[in-house]
Amino acid sequence: MFRLTPFLTHELYIRLIVFLYLKPMNKIKWGIIGCGDVCEVKSGPAFSKIEHSELVTVMRRNAERAEDYAYRHQVPVWYSDADDLINDPEVNAVYVATPPNSHLEYVLKVAQAGKPIYVEKPMGRTYAECQQMIEACEKAGVPLFVAYYRRQLPYFLKVKELIESGIIGTITVVNLTLLKSPKIADADPNLNWRVNPEISGGGHFHDLASHQLDLLAYYFGDFVDIVGIASNALRQNAAEDTVTASFKFESGLIGSGSWTFTSLASHQKDQVQIIGDKGTITFCCFNDTTPIVLETDSKRQEFSIPYPQHVQQPLIQTIVDELRGIGNCPSTGHTGAKANWVMDKVLGKI
Repeated sequence: MFRLTPFLTHELYIRLIVFLYLKPMNKIKWGIIGCGDVCEVKSGPAFSKIEHSELVTVMRRNAERAEDYAYRHQVPVWYSDADDLINDPEVNAVYVATPPNSHLEYVLKVAQAGKPIYVEKPMGRTYAECQQMIEACEKAGVPLFVAYYRRQLPYFLKVKELIESGIIGTITVVNLTLLKSPKIADADPNLNWRVNPEISGGGHFHDLASHQLDLLAYYFGDFVDIVGIASNALRQNAAEDTVTASFKFESGLIGSGSWTFTSLASHQKDQVQIIGDKGTITFCCFNDTTPIVLETDSKRQEFSIPYPQHVQQPLIQTIVDELRGIGNCPSTGHTGAKANWVMDKVLGKI
């Protein structure tokens, strides 16, 4: 019987249990639930481009589209029923790539089947849903990973390297700004599920800010104090379109964020600025053509680091490594749930 000691965090404890009771796999045979747009380039092809990994089946409720995806991506088997994929004996790991409203349902089913799970972000519509997923996976003894793939992209790892180098001295504040213009489809939530809170949990804030908040936690540790205000200024749909927040990290570092999805297209802005007493680091979260800028008293440097063709591939590589017993993935159910906790706090849901 293992006991949790001060030297063994809860998550490390779970990893140890999984390592002892879930035998490392030689080859990861993936099934995808929900082979939609995100699977075309960002994630789907990566599963078969990684050594010891293969995409063996896909599922989509629209049988014609499932068959089309399988044909175009040379996937041998397709289904229109998720249960068939989950129970396929050839599948030993499952990627849940559906909208957030079905993440909980599918994660619970895959966990019950005893198979590792990789789920899209945001992990759930609410922090409470994320907690249910974590509990189910821990009870089943299966690992749970979340698609916060910026944790492994070279562009963002360079930012982490600069932070940890101490080149900008003591970091005193981090400011985040995201201004985007509304989409035509936003006026009809049937055309854009991302602005239908019943499906997504919120609006574009949930979809985009979740990436940013997870990344900041990766750089600076857990958020411990958050105050937020949100409004639906344009009232195009039921979701918030303007959000501001102030926050503190466990280290004592403070920061702020401003998300506006109502701006003119010509006024769009995507910027994170990390300010230290010896310089600043400025970068962009959603556009790799914008270089990382390092400014100190003595010089200004720019670092242009393009994203890989399949942006999720570096993170998926770490999942395959962990399942094979030779590494660890930095984006787990526990880390992924924290982004939902922050968003719920900002929006006053908890």
